[in-house]
Amino acid sequence: MRPSFTIGIEEEYQTVDPVTRDLRSHIATEMLAQGKRRLEERVKAEMHTSVVEVGTRICRNIDEARKDICELRREMIRLAAEHNLVLVAGATHPFADWRTQEIYPDPRYHQVVKDLQLVARANLIFGLHVHVGIEDREAAIRIMNSMRYFLPHIMALATNSPFWLGLNTGYKGYRAKVFENFPRTGIPDAFASYSDFENYVNLLIKTNCIDNAKKIWWDIRPHPFFNTVEVRACDIPLRAEETVAIAALIQATAAYLYRLHASNQDFRQYARPLLMENKFRAVRYGLDGKLIDFGRQEEIDERDLIREYIALIDPVVDELGSRDAINSIHTILETGTGADRQLKKFEETNDLKAVVDYMAEETKAGLFEDCPA
Repeated sequence: MRPSFTIGIEEEYQTVDPVTRDLRSHIATEMLAQGKRRLEERVKAEMHTSVVEVGTRICRNIDEARKDICELRREMIRLAAEHNLVLVAGATHPFADWRTQEIYPDPRYHQVVKDLQLVARANLIFGLHVHVGIEDREAAIRIMNSMRYFLPHIMALATNSPFWLGLNTGYKGYRAKVFENFPRTGIPDAFASYSDFENYVNLLIKTNCIDNAKKIWWDIRPHPFFNTVEVRACDIPLRAEETVAIAALIQATAAYLYRLHASNQDFRQYARPLLMENKFRAVRYGLDGKLIDFGRQEEIDERDLIREYIALIDPVVDELGSRDAINSIHTILETGTGADRQLKKFEETNDLKAVVDYMAEETKAGLFEDCPA
């Protein structure tokens, strides 16, 4: 049976003090309680109390996902303002210090901190997760195996974390470097079957490495509780429309790969060490770098590869109804990613507080004018 290719989007936002521009731990229980009353289970806490996460409903297509994520951003901007806070979409804060941030009072998060110690406390990062509905678990594994190749391309498009602890890191996507300190992260190996994956999970549980599969934090994974493939690799983009474009690209990639598999074809598999070379290039240089085309065995400009990538998945775009969202990727190629624009603002002002102000403006761009209500 053909997968549904439904979409679910999760975004993690920064809550920022409008005066100091530093992260501020909101009054977690009060703000979250209000958020849940308005948006039900689409709002939840994260490990650090200055992080708030939202998640869309299960969306049948990208238009529904756009409407939902715009509504969530709008409501969270309003809710933050009611608590004298500013909502910011950035995968790292330009100068906040994780050592001053509080951990949300939840036994699950305290267990993670107990297990991982400083690595967990320092994990003050903000991501974008995209779920694509693939109900057949064997198909999900096959698609995951093939989609690993495209993760660096997608990550380069989403880079939005050039600063850390007040420093220009030299990376466009430094969030990935912070998160790789966690165990069970990065691009996974390929699995022969879903039972092969299950055997891996069961061994980790049996040997007390994890208590459930949600503690497998790879860049892509078959979700342990939903019938989805979840791409977890991306920085949260500055603008909602960029999130929608990247989600549409991920959905179209899954649909394209499924079409190959259904025709008894496959996308060529490459070893994890090769894929990790491209991941490094993606987070280091973003769209301004070169990725390796392993088939041609040469470096190719990232923007050229993205254009080839868009052409590759084009046959499935119209049937998914995502032409406009995919076209927005060309805008990212022209204007640069959130990281590029943050760095440009810093070059103009030499002021990280001005960068935070810019990020806040970009976070709400289009939401109150032309984003669907």
